[in-house]
Amino acid sequence: MKLTLDLACESKQEWVDAVMADFDSFLQDHADCERKASAMAMSFVAKYPDRKEILPELIETGIEELEHFQMVYKVMESKGVPLAHSIGEDPYIKRLLKLCHSGREERFMDRLLLASLVEVRGAERFKLVAEALTDAELKKFYKMLWVSEAKHGHIYVKMALQYFPEDQVYKRLEWWVQQEADILNSLEIRAALH
Repeated sequence: MKLTLDLACESKQEWVDAVMADFDSFLQDHADCERKASAMAMSFVAKYPDRKEILPELIETGIEELEHFQMVYKVMESKGVPLAHSIGEDPYIKRLLKLCHSGREERFMDRLLLASLVEVRGAERFKLVAEALTDAELKKFYKMLWVSEAKHGHIYVKMALQYFPEDQVYKRLEWWVQQEADILNSLEIRAALH
């Protein structure tokens, strides 16, 4: 049983350049993404309270993502960067969500696999940010986040495998990986996580 997934494409150097050129905007978006990730984990708890096998891990993930938000906020405070006035729409997530099935069970699996994919993409991008930064403390911070996000990518696949046949999960995951690459490559590059 494979819990990791391989992305179909790598983020472009142009994305790294855009982030480094406007790091304040990246921090604001990053903070928003951590809040959304926490809310997503907790929305699984709210929508699927009968899935008792995964509730403890979902709650733990929601708390960890909220702690990440707190850490990003502290970085922002130290740099005098305010939180964004409102959480903007994420075109990457919006386009991915449009591809989810609508049936309750199918949508449950899709949302878990999508969560996995988004976390793995986040890990890949945090690694690139860590490698590009010159500030030692920020570099260390983004390396820690990169490791954490990679772990979250694995737990959502593991959750899907608790409820769906392995071949169904991996077939759908393979499809999602290709869709994600197509969407990522079609989006405008900006100083944002996605």
